[in-house]
Amino acid sequence: MKSHRLGTLVRSFFIDYLQVQKGLRMASIRSYRDGFRLFLSFLAQNARKRIARLSLEDLTVESVLRFLRHLEEERHNHIRTRNHRLAILRTFFDYLAGRVPEMLEVAQKVAAIPTKRVSPHETQYLTHGEVRSILSSPLLKGPQAQRDRALLLFLYNTGARVQEVADLSVTALDLESPPRVRLKGKGGKWRTCPLWQETAHQLRALLPHDDPGDCERPVFLSRRGTGLSRFGIYKIVRRHAQHLRDGPAGQHGQHHVTPHVFRHTTAVHLLESGVEINVIRGWLGHVSLETTNLYAEITVKTKQEALARCEVPLEASEVLQREPVWRNDENLLNWLESL
Repeated sequence: MKSHRLGTLVRSFFIDYLQVQKGLRMASIRSYRDGFRLFLSFLAQNARKRIARLSLEDLTVESVLRFLRHLEEERHNHIRTRNHRLAILRTFFDYLAGRVPEMLEVAQKVAAIPTKRVSPHETQYLTHGEVRSILSSPLLKGPQAQRDRALLLFLYNTGARVQEVADLSVTALDLESPPRVRLKGKGGKWRTCPLWQETAHQLRALLPHDDPGDCERPVFLSRRGTGLSRFGIYKIVRRHAQHLRDGPAGQHGQHHVTPHVFRHTTAVHLLESGVEINVIRGWLGHVSLETTNLYAEITVKTKQEALARCEVPLEASEVLQREPVWRNDENLLNWLESL
């Protein structure tokens, strides 16, 4: 193992594996970087050596377990944060085992470290009335009103992730009939979402008319003329949903509205409208259908409709009304008897 330098392997993990092979976005890679930086600092402190002096021999399952305890007991991280750091280390050790076979046993032991159970986040979404309230926000005025209105409507229409909206360029829009947009999701995967005519109308007002060749510029721009960042989009959504937070709680106790709440809202409203769950999966860009199925668990309206369809009849007349039609069809019964 001496021929393999830890620094070279870490660099290859981030530059080649995460960025090139897995195609992760820079936001995800930065998350890996921050978690791994904490791990390396912890190893160096416990080994009483500089980070540059660390070697593969310092990467043991015991050091990983001590690091996880350190996160919970000393840094007081939430269990979700602890599990996320563990997922990062599992990915790295798995990569390491493929490059350095001598590390396979350690990688297997790290993979066997259990993820701690934690209650899932409550999935929050908006009612139709709350969406209408945001889209008619009294703050939608001034020089940025057109952009903000188009942004809010686009989030609700597509259910796009905030990074997908920040990365959206003019060339990804096709506003001819039928209007649609191509979104680049996680793992560099593309998907196409249809757009309402009103969404297309709002977006047309944002497109450059003086330079039709400028198709690579972002759709949603800041006041400085640069593309909106994730943080900028969050601020716009919070500002126009502020009246929901200041007023009485909505149907679901929703006060803190983020772009991802719009994503949940799109999924739930599609489901309540009768859209098939697999169509919603493709709409949102979910890799697994299990992720989309979570929305079927949180919408009470869908459950109530299902309950009404299979409600137990209490009156004899109801039973007679539900008797299959074919039982009273003599021609059909005679034909069945002849079989």
